[in-house]
Amino acid sequence: MAVKSPRAWQRMLSGRRLDLLDPTPMDIEISDIAHGLAFVARWNGQTQGDFAYSVAEHSLLVEALFKRMYPKAPIKWRLAALLHDAPEYVIGDMISPVKAAVGPGYEELDQRLTAAIHLRFGLPAVLPKTIKSQIKRADKISARMEAVQIAGFSEQEANKLFGTPKAEVVQGLHIALRPPLEVRCAFVARHKALLASL
Repeated sequence: MAVKSPRAWQRMLSGRRLDLLDPTPMDIEISDIAHGLAFVARWNGQTQGDFAYSVAEHSLLVEALFKRMYPKAPIKWRLAALLHDAPEYVIGDMISPVKAAVGPGYEELDQRLTAAIHLRFGLPAVLPKTIKSQIKRADKISARMEAVQIAGFSEQEANKLFGTPKAEVVQGLHIALRPPLEVRCAFVARHKALLASL
């Protein structure tokens, strides 16, 4: 008798059936990504405020920071910045210490989903190292802002863990927590605007 393999797909609200082990671009919908990310809490939910700070809200901030840091970057790389955590709409967000403990399995899943998402929206399956590094810098500044503004870190602790950003990069940017459905709409609108500008 053949051994039945475990189910590795998830039904999305769009009706798509996403195979987590072998995702294809055809099974990716921005509505599913935006909805999922709007309900996934960063910092394991350990943030101040009436609403969780979602991965969708974080992604919007990273794209805004990337735009400030690299104003001459092509629109496609801003789209990549917006989508940098997109796989978390199905695999969730894990803080770095947990990712390290889980091991390479999480990273492999993340890479497969990232490739499918990128291809779905006209990006290369694997980003150039330079662009990936630039997005990571914006991501780190976002994490530092979040740490101080909503996660209870002192300025000194945040500077030690995340570095000190240039004042002009973060000037005027403040984290405001919003209801998930509002963030979902903002994420979809930003995605649509970036695609229209390509």
